Amino acid sequence: MKSLDAAGWARLFHECQEFAYHLEMRDHYAVAEEEADIERWRAGDWGPEDDARSKAGWLDLMRSTAERNVRLRRVRIVSEPVTEYIRFEHEGTPQNLAAGEDIRWLPRTNASGLALPGNDCWILDGTKVLFNHFTGDGGWVGNEFSTDPDVAKLCAEAFESAWTLATPHHEFTLK
Repeated sequence: MKSLDAAGWARLFHECQEFAYHLEMRDHYAVAEEEADIERWRAGDWGPEDDARSKAGWLDLMRSTAERNVRLRRVRIVSEPVTEYIRFEHEGTPQNLAAGEDIRWLPRTNASGLALPGNDCWILDGTKVLFNHFTGDGGWVGNEFSTDPDVAKLCAEAFESAWTLATPHHEFTLK
């Protein structure tokens, strides 16, 4: 399975014209580049400036995409009580919001009636889907890209259904 490098991610968002929506459905991600950050966060040696510095490349990409009037939305479907990783992610969300993303949270118990894709995904302009694959332990496996219209429609409808039920970040309280 292939994985996009930084240039591939940049190309994907530079080509995007209308919207990029991200559906996240895991309670734990074990992405290698975050390990040291999470350790510092656990130790209480982590703040907003550290978070912004750590993901500066991503935030710059989101900022430049939003500046082109591409709508950036993300829904995080989470179990409650939330995991340590989700607490870490929640604390870093204001930096994503400042870069132009709109982020909502949906407790998994409120998502039971939704038809969701089997993997986290980005839906781009309603015509492309980038699936993100992870191991059972949350390790990164790679990406799968689809331009199948039926797959794009399924994922876009799933995202919109989740978005409608989800709570905006500034109103969501972790449990």
